[in-house]
Amino acid sequence: MECYTAAERLPKHEDAMTPNDIARVQDYLRRTFANDRIAIDVPTKRGAPVEVRIGDEFIGVLHRDDEDGDISWSLMITILDEDLPPASPVTPKRR
Repeated sequence: MECYTAAERLPKHEDAMTPNDIARVQDYLRRTFANDRIAIDVPTKRGAPVEVRIGDEFIGVLHRDDEDGDISWSLMITILDEDLPPASPVTPKRR
């Protein structure tokens, strides 16, 4: 099994996230959502997605965008149909 440092495990391309980027975004998400269980995993393979979890539950992937020098991050949250309850206990409000 190969061992990499955190910096070596990140994909090497223009929009790659550094370990500092990951720590900063993780801190932001934890503070914003008041949840210390949010964790961002450093990819184990080059080019692999940066995964976001709450506890052991995978919730989505994080992307870094560096367009014209304006850096931003986007979190794509994935919800599988099989994870949803059969019916919602909440009725939508009518306008």
